[in-house]
Amino acid sequence: MRYLLLLALCAVLIILLVGCDEMTHQPRYQAAGPGRLFPDGKAMQAPPAGAVAQDDPARAAALDRRPAMSAALLARGRQRYDIYCSPCHDVAGTGHGAVPARGFPAPPSLHEPRLVQAPSRYFVEVITSGHGVMYSYADRVAPADRWAIAAYIRALQLHRDAPADALDATDRAKLDGGPP
Repeated sequence: MRYLLLLALCAVLIILLVGCDEMTHQPRYQAAGPGRLFPDGKAMQAPPAGAVAQDDPARAAALDRRPAMSAALLARGRQRYDIYCSPCHDVAGTGHGAVPARGFPAPPSLHEPRLVQAPSRYFVEVITSGHGVMYSYADRVAPADRWAIAAYIRALQLHRDAPADALDATDRAKLDGGPP
């Protein structure tokens, strides 16, 4: 009996809520009409200073211009890689980050031969459009930062495969665990 009473009460509440359509009759501004809320009296407002449209030609052109390699570019690339890429790819680029460790599909290692041989533009395009289960980062990573990440990925790939005899004696001693 108590169950039927509760069920009837829920049914009455649902019927009352359906009849209450105040949400559809709220006051709103027409786009080109007057707007008392704003100081200039217009409902349509200009975007704030510094706003950038997603399809801005200058933003798109930044994808076509590969910046010159520099220490600042690599530092920026490392910072952006650590933020956006390392959760899946890990800091060394092996694909064993924290996200795959929790059951998500593992990304490929950035040290696979096919990715080592891929042009840098490939990494920029993957960041822009996504690939496989990786979604697009176009709305999160600025075009110039995509190139910086691609440069840092190249540095990771070179670092891993660098021959020890390419180091000077001091660095080789550090690598062997001896005194510098």
